[in-house]
Amino acid sequence: MAKPLDHLLDIASLDDDQIHSLLRMARQIKSEPGRFRNLCSGRLMINLFYESSTRTRFSFEIAAKRLGMDVVNFTAAGSSVSKGETLLDSFRTLAAMAPDIIVVRHPDDGAAAGLAAVAHSGLRVVNAGDGCHAHPSQAVLDALTLSEHFEDFSQLRILIAGDLHHSRVTRSDVEMLRRLGAGEIRLAAPEPLRPGPETARGTIQFDDLDRAIEGVDVVMMLRIQHERQSGLDLPSAEDYHRAWGLNAERLSRAAPGCRVMHPGPMNRGVEISSEVADGPQSLILEQVANGVFARMSILLSLLGGEMPARSGTQA
Repeated sequence: MAKPLDHLLDIASLDDDQIHSLLRMARQIKSEPGRFRNLCSGRLMINLFYESSTRTRFSFEIAAKRLGMDVVNFTAAGSSVSKGETLLDSFRTLAAMAPDIIVVRHPDDGAAAGLAAVAHSGLRVVNAGDGCHAHPSQAVLDALTLSEHFEDFSQLRILIAGDLHHSRVTRSDVEMLRRLGAGEIRLAAPEPLRPGPETARGTIQFDDLDRAIEGVDVVMMLRIQHERQSGLDLPSAEDYHRAWGLNAERLSRAAPGCRVMHPGPMNRGVEISSEVADGPQSLILEQVANGVFARMSILLSLLGGEMPARSGTQA
């Protein structure tokens, strides 16, 4: 049995049993969704989002509702944040209303961990993305998606390319892939967007996308995160796509049947072409769909839920 989760702040804080338990439960939820309906009826989740979100916020909300939870969505606009209320005071105010889980997205590195440190006993905090630091639920859904297409991670050659310096997805995915024994992790980015040494540990780095993509089984493209940078000398969208965009010609350099991923949102015609994003090798919408199952697994694990017994059997 995996040790129960107190919070989900990053992948590094999970042990191997917890990682495999989350993935195992997500697969079970996906294969038998009816068994998990309303398992958490009467519990309350609050989405505390200080940044815009489509995939993450809505999939957490859908995941919670499929488990029977009540959901309240907080956005900074229209709240007392506009009157000067701090993140900590907003969190304590919401915590006083007795939610079971608060899902936090915030532009500052370490924001979720700081809130988890002051959470009262019984309140669980989920990091839904904090600055450039971590996005653990994305790593869970990406691992789930890959596991449905590749049985042996030790044989996988995976490339992550784009704005790696500002990418919390890169940090979480690289840690997850390391823990799952991926055979080779490649990182490729133009000079201003290269990752820091901790993210790059154990990877092979490239400064040319054409060389990086040779023979890989999976390529994940990332957008340029303009909102997290200033003063960088970056090429125009057209020039960036010419040098760093994934198109059909570049994809042909990868291994036959190479799968394409992207955590979204996509900037079509910049880091990825529409013919690739919408093509037969793309797993992008599978990632979106699996986000619900992965986040159901996370919520259920945080609330101490166990795999429900099949009909006609004893628990």
